Amino acid sequence: MQEILTAVTYPIVWLICGYLLKIESGLAKLLISLTAAILVYVLIGIKRSQKENNEDNED
Repeated sequence: MQEILTAVTYPIVWLICGYLLKIESGLAKLLISLTAAILVYVLIGIKRSQKENNEDNED
């Protein structure tokens, strides 16, 4: 699930940069899209880790 959301985030942010924000630079779109995809991956990992820690503490 984590990888799928990361893979979906990249093209969505690319399209947002191109059509909504009117960013024409390919490098800028690449950097913004990759940053967003990595951020989604890291945030999901942190959330999953906290959830596992909470379950371990309850046992």
